[in-house]
Amino acid sequence: MLTKRIAEVLKDREFISVSTCNLKNEPNAAPKFFLKLQGGFIYLIDYTIGRTWGNLKENPKISLSLMDTETLSGYQINGTVEIIESGLEFDNIYAELLQKQINLSAKRIIEGVGKAKRHSSFEVAMADKFVIFKVAINEIAEIVPGGEVKREKL
Repeated sequence: MLTKRIAEVLKDREFISVSTCNLKNEPNAAPKFFLKLQGGFIYLIDYTIGRTWGNLKENPKISLSLMDTETLSGYQINGTVEIIESGLEFDNIYAELLQKQINLSAKRIIEGVGKAKRHSSFEVAMADKFVIFKVAINEIAEIVPGGEVKREKL
């Protein structure tokens, strides 16, 4: 089942490539901060200043892509987005985000010190104004080396 494979690939992921399109068919692709996969949803964090956020307000369809560098399989996840900007779900996810930022910053600082790099460039911080993209997974495609494509509708 591709859903289990996606969960494994996303386990240690920090960012995912996201593609959107506005109603004028102008595409946009950008990396987004991956927070978690839970219950058929992928939660991403984004600023409220970019084209992705604007596109999703007009057109809630989204396509995510990622690569498993171990198996050289590529994955495409298509879905629809609910933008969460406030409320109880936002507050609960915000608490998770703060913890993930702390963990990620600590990991990056330790790795940076080990490589004799300045740690300030490894700290993770979010802008004050951000939103949560709650992506309902509708379809997953896996492209394996050799070109075979497997699709799974959810």
